[in-house]
Amino acid sequence: MSAARGIVIVVKTQYYTATSLDGYIADPDNSLDWLFEVDEGTDNPFGAFFAGVGAFAMGATTYEWILENDNLLEEPQNWHDMYGDVPCWVFTHRDLPPVPDANIFFISGDVKQVHDAMVVAAQGKNVWLVGGGEFVGEFADLGLLDEIILGVAPVTLGAGAPLLPRRLTSQQLVLTHVAQMGQFAYLSYAVGSLAKFARHKAADILATHDPAPVP
Repeated sequence: MSAARGIVIVVKTQYYTATSLDGYIADPDNSLDWLFEVDEGTDNPFGAFFAGVGAFAMGATTYEWILENDNLLEEPQNWHDMYGDVPCWVFTHRDLPPVPDANIFFISGDVKQVHDAMVVAAQGKNVWLVGGGEFVGEFADLGLLDEIILGVAPVTLGAGAPLLPRRLTSQQLVLTHVAQMGQFAYLSYAVGSLAKFARHKAADILATHDPAPVP
């Protein structure tokens, strides 16, 4: 977060994902078939979201799912069509096949150090954490997660890969936006220090309004 001429500029590290109503991002078979069955309407917000992203990262399981689901080793253009040349970091302890000519870094090690590199590479845009939930939890543990954006599908799975297996209290989260698109409910939350900032801004806005007249 920085300020210039009185304007606060926030570069956020964001967790943007879809989730079932009971808090899973994949079913027990690591499938998203349940998600693709949901009517998303005509205004998919991902394009507008990704336009504000300057760097993104994901865990090994998520990367392997994208490789298989989008047939990227045989059709690498699919990656370029989705993500262009935006740099991507894949956190892994295994050797994974790269997407040909994609701007991907395979790394393991200190999350904070890699996060610093991603912020620099993002050049003033936001950093997107694709998933999965345990991977994002490592950023949350270090206070590096600023925003959670959820597309909540009208589906319950009962089990699977959890959205974010961490305890975050109501003091660490502030609801900042709600919208409906198709059958999805989109919820945005400020997290951690950004949540505190959001609370202060809300208090400032309320303080600038004259109190209602006493009858």
